[in-house]
Amino acid sequence: MTQDRPVFGIVLMLGFCVFAPLGDATAKLLAETTPIGMLVFVRFAVQALILAPLVAFTGRPWRMSGRILRLTFIRTVLHIVAITAMFSALRFLPLADAVAIAFVMPFIMLLLGKYVLNEEVGLRRLVACAVGFVGTLLVIQPSFVQVGAAALLPLLVALLFSLFMLVTRQIAKETDPISLQAVSGAMASVLLLPMLLIGSFNEVRSVSLIAPHPDTHLLLIAVGLLGTVAHLFMTWSLRYAPSATLAPMQYLEIPVATLFGWIIFHDLPNGIAALGIAITVAAGLYVILRERASARSAPTETPA
Repeated sequence: MTQDRPVFGIVLMLGFCVFAPLGDATAKLLAETTPIGMLVFVRFAVQALILAPLVAFTGRPWRMSGRILRLTFIRTVLHIVAITAMFSALRFLPLADAVAIAFVMPFIMLLLGKYVLNEEVGLRRLVACAVGFVGTLLVIQPSFVQVGAAALLPLLVALLFSLFMLVTRQIAKETDPISLQAVSGAMASVLLLPMLLIGSFNEVRSVSLIAPHPDTHLLLIAVGLLGTVAHLFMTWSLRYAPSATLAPMQYLEIPVATLFGWIIFHDLPNGIAALGIAITVAAGLYVILRERASARSAPTETPA
């Protein structure tokens, strides 16, 4: 059993909070010139190419039962669509806005837990969800005025990743995380490649394979590399520190995304969006703290 090393776990989570928005920023740089389908394919293909040798060299298990394989397939499809929606959103939205809107995910997961998994959720956390949604709407509003329905894409990302996490919960205890990601990367690549070939044959640019510009080869590889490393950092951080310790730190991704957006794209959230981000973060942190308090007091007290 891995011994708790909370400081090391926190360092790994900080790495995730840097690498994840940096990967999104790289995808945003490429979104205008690279078909979205090709960008998503490279993201998963690089993941498979990195992790498959790691699984082989470390002797991790490849085989999955029929049930786990089916759930892994569902999880992979959700991941593909979520990444596609996020990369599409980044074509239209400032980096910080897209990331902040997607942080409605903890509220969606809380509601799914209550209404799908029949988990007990108290009134105060439901009110925090409502406040968090209001904050998210404040972030969406100025972007919606400018780009229309594309501003809603991060909400789709949040919903898909919430379902992705629910499926992951069902298989996490029965699979090695690195093997799972390697299989998922290979599975996604196999699913996406025929679609890209058909799209190329029919000249559907958004799902076509094109010869990348020489200046973008490294950026394309970086999208897959940064996404893979970020996910591994998050996975490994949970081995060394409790999730209750790490969960609030994930919100550092928003200011990091804001910094990258300002440095790379000269974008900053306007006043209304900044207020919405602050409300969303505050509500999300409240939900996390209430989850922690409820976990400590269970089963003698009712969650609030």
